[in-house]
Amino acid sequence: MNRDQGEGKWDQIKGRAKKAWGELTDDDLKKAEGSADKLYGVIQDKFGATKEAIKTKLEKLRRSKRQGSETRRALDPFG
Repeated sequence: MNRDQGEGKWDQIKGRAKKAWGELTDDDLKKAEGSADKLYGVIQDKFGATKEAIKTKLEKLRRSKRQGSETRRALDPFG
């Protein structure tokens, strides 16, 4: 994975985290320094969630987004 792909992946994780925990600030995300493990720690400290619960919630968001995009493609008459 090159640097651009890594940054893109990080942006996806940040987006999911902000969607799941709307009270996360840009400062909170900066504390994570591009690391998913550090982000889990920030969320644990701020919201009291376990690392496993955080991973599960983010994975559910990832799956629902993927399923949503597949459904939109299937329904697209021009696709």
